Amino acid sequence: MLTRLSAVVAVLMTAVLTGTAAAVPPPPPNPSDSEISASRAEADAKAARVGELTGRLTQAESRLQELLDDVSYKRELANKARVDLETAISEAEAARREATAARVEADAASKAVEKSRLELDEFAAASYAQGTTVGSFSAYIGAKSPEDLLARAQMLEAVSASSLNRLDQVTRDQGTAANLDSAARAALQKAEAKQAAADEAKKVAEQAQQVAVDAHSAQAAATEELQSDKDAVERELASARGAVNGLEAQRQQYDQWTEAKKREDEENARRAAAAAAAAAAPQAQAPRPAAAAPAPSGNRVQTVINRALAQRGVIYAWGGGNHYGPTYGVRDGGVADSYGDYRKIGFDCSGLMMYAFAGAGVYLPHYSGYQYNSGRKVPLSQMAPGDMIFWGPGGGTHVALYLGGGMMVEAPHSGAVVRISPVRYGGIMPYVTRML
Repeated sequence: MLTRLSAVVAVLMTAVLTGTAAAVPPPPPNPSDSEISASRAEADAKAARVGELTGRLTQAESRLQELLDDVSYKRELANKARVDLETAISEAEAARREATAARVEADAASKAVEKSRLELDEFAAASYAQGTTVGSFSAYIGAKSPEDLLARAQMLEAVSASSLNRLDQVTRDQGTAANLDSAARAALQKAEAKQAAADEAKKVAEQAQQVAVDAHSAQAAATEELQSDKDAVERELASARGAVNGLEAQRQQYDQWTEAKKREDEENARRAAAAAAAAAAPQAQAPRPAAAAPAPSGNRVQTVINRALAQRGVIYAWGGGNHYGPTYGVRDGGVADSYGDYRKIGFDCSGLMMYAFAGAGVYLPHYSGYQYNSGRKVPLSQMAPGDMIFWGPGGGTHVALYLGGGMMVEAPHSGAVVRISPVRYGGIMPYVTRML
């Protein structure tokens, strides 16, 4: 009996002297399975909505690009109409000058004819006053002698050979001038009609250009509104995912607490057993727990994906981006310049790939066509997260990074930002490029 009591006292004393394992704190909140499921369902619904809006936004931006191309085409037609009008105006001015010159020439010829007629009338009147009738057959009948008849005949011949012939020539010149005047006026009418047609064509072209610009502006506003809706839903999605993560984190903490509590109870039982054994055999010692193994290192593919996703929301800049991050864009003399890409700090499609893969030690050139040939070709049907997807001949039109689940991250075009989008299969290359 005394021995048994001594053992009990020894156990109690050992427990007091050595202490128990570190006490586990009170349990954290433990959300129910239904709460976690409801939170996940809400996040999934938001994600589906984001996917829907992303698809609509992609279509809207495609339509916006089509309308921008139409604006450019109509703008060129308007430029052509302006050039044609300037040419027509120049031709009409030349026709007016020719018509004015022909009118002046015709008027001068008419005045010359009138002057010749007056001179002839004066000559005839003077001849009549001297007893002769010039320019009339009666001049021969009224002759009083052969000499007088001869004189009168000579006078008529002189008049016919000079004044009358001159009058005929001037009359012919007047007819020629009148013909020139008529032709010039006809040419002027034709030139003015051409100018009027060109002016009307210019108005029509400018109206068509304005219609195209208005359509593009309306689409841009609709696209911006759609982008705003998508951004709002993405924020809601982030909040919903945060709620899911919070509940799951609480559940994980509770599970960890349960494990810690179990280990505490086991440790206390072990210590009690060790103390009891020590009372009977002090030399006995409990075995030490084994050390935990270190965690494995991160995945290079995930590093690439994470670097690309971290740039979501960064503005597109044509020619922008390198291995170290976003940079100023460069001029292209066209669409990118109209968006001011050369004044923006951001990425284009291949610049984003350069930055993403540099995180895994892979340094790509700044051209999607070269990037297409930088790694191993894999059939499109076998693409995996971390593969580069390409569009256009030789992959030279566009490149994006595949994320899995039919989604990709890309720097799409001027006016947009780095974003997650559904994979577009129009114009896609049949192979992806795998670098890792």
